[in-house]
Amino acid sequence: ETTTTSTKATRIGSLFSGIGGLDLAVEAVFGGEVAWHSEVDPYACHVLQQWWPGVPNLGDIQAVRHFPEASVLCGGFPCQDISSAGTRTGLRGRRSGLWSEFARAVREVGPKVVVVENVGQLRARGLDQVLAELAQAGLDAEWTSVRAANVGAPHRRERVFILAYADRRIIRE
Repeated sequence: ETTTTSTKATRIGSLFSGIGGLDLAVEAVFGGEVAWHSEVDPYACHVLQQWWPGVPNLGDIQAVRHFPEASVLCGGFPCQDISSAGTRTGLRGRRSGLWSEFARAVREVGPKVVVVENVGQLRARGLDQVLAELAQAGLDAEWTSVRAANVGAPHRRERVFILAYADRRIIRE
């Protein structure tokens, strides 16, 4: 039996990229390559350039008029308005309200898979809206919460991870 490898790797688009931690995980899980980022923090942009030289950074998501192609989108949109340490205004807040830009990217790109990360308080301050908007974009979704202590870190910091997909078979392969 002959196995062939596709020369076209899975294209990953990264929103609110930070320093690329989620991007590295998504590359490893889906066997793809980050094709583009959208990040504004100067330090994070420097780190992204070091890890992914030559990969374009679209900059401020609010200024992006056309998102490049990607079969996987990932990102952790701002949590300041969702977090218990923040304003607690949820997705109505100025920063966490940028979820609407993430949702716009999902609708425009039409990825097969979306991976979203945010703070544990998202469950009480917007998870229902996030899941509804993913469903409106034609994606089914599953989510879970993971505490940092569950993976060996010396603190409880809880994160919500959402995996949305156009076809369940994609995540079973």
